[in-house]
Amino acid sequence: MSPARPAVKVVKYRPAGRDYGYQNARIRGMRSRLLRQSFFDELLAAKDIGAMIQKMIETEYGPQLEDRILHGRTATQVDEALKDNMQSTFRKVLSHCNNEATTLVTTLLGRWDLFNVKTIVRAKHMKLEAEELLDSLIAVGQLSQIDNEELARQGDIRGLVDTLSTWGLPFAVPLRAVLPEYEESDDLSLLELALDRYYYEWAAKRLKGWRENHRIARRFLAAQVDTMNLLTSIRLLNADLAPEEAARFFLPGGDVVDEALFLELSVMSDVDEVFRRVKKTQYGKPLDEAALLYMEKGSVSVFERALEDFLFRQAFGTGKGDPLGIGLTISYLWAKANEVTNLRIVVKGVSVGMPEERMREELIVV
Repeated sequence: MSPARPAVKVVKYRPAGRDYGYQNARIRGMRSRLLRQSFFDELLAAKDIGAMIQKMIETEYGPQLEDRILHGRTATQVDEALKDNMQSTFRKVLSHCNNEATTLVTTLLGRWDLFNVKTIVRAKHMKLEAEELLDSLIAVGQLSQIDNEELARQGDIRGLVDTLSTWGLPFAVPLRAVLPEYEESDDLSLLELALDRYYYEWAAKRLKGWRENHRIARRFLAAQVDTMNLLTSIRLLNADLAPEEAARFFLPGGDVVDEALFLELSVMSDVDEVFRRVKKTQYGKPLDEAALLYMEKGSVSVFERALEDFLFRQAFGTGKGDPLGIGLTISYLWAKANEVTNLRIVVKGVSVGMPEERMREELIVV
């Protein structure tokens, strides 16, 4: 018998240096396959999950759907297929990135690792079982789906921190630093703030550089920090905190909301004062548009939604202003994330019989 033929290692082409031509040509092709508004209109009118699957099977979500519905034509399996597609799409984008873009993109995608770890931390704090949070996790950063599942199965916060430490993951550092204080006070914000500060400081260092691509990525990161500080300041209204106490909730790294402005906003008496103070900034319009809805619902969540919409639109805009650099990649990745988020909203809505108009209200940016 002849010896086995040695395996051939296939090496994908990966552009080196800072050439964005190859990368952006492929991303333009991927962007052309994003779903149109008319397709969402058809899905919103679907009578059941079966009808949705029939429509979606012809799209680029088809391969993942075919794999998942072997286990059942259910909303759960469709949701898993959507997450599978998002993960494979993000990996494909990274395989096309040049060296500079890989650093910039993976830094920004760390936001999803931050989201996943914070979600697991909250669940452990609330004593939830792993199965109650797994559908909220999306593995498009450094942590794989298997990693997320293993972290979710830890019995408590200390077990989670120990696992992160064993794996050598950096999120263990800020969590371990505040763990004794958390165990004494049971204050969840200690853990969340530690994670936020760690990620945004780490990301800001990674995005330092004089080139326009670094500036674009930094501006988008700074907008994320600004929106978090604005939302926090609104939540602190009427909390009657001393300045030094309010200051512990501030995240450095924004372009508009510095610490002085954050403290000024956090001691105001109502949201109207906040609007007037930030009216001339880029955040004035989205907050003002949410004001009427806030008066109706009385929930800070309307501002969270408005600022989330704003961030997505900011990401989309980077592609228009930077067609030959990193902007197109950022724009596409966030457009894809937005598409998957909206599809998941429609899948859930149709599965529980939610009225079409209510589902439209839930969609992020369409």
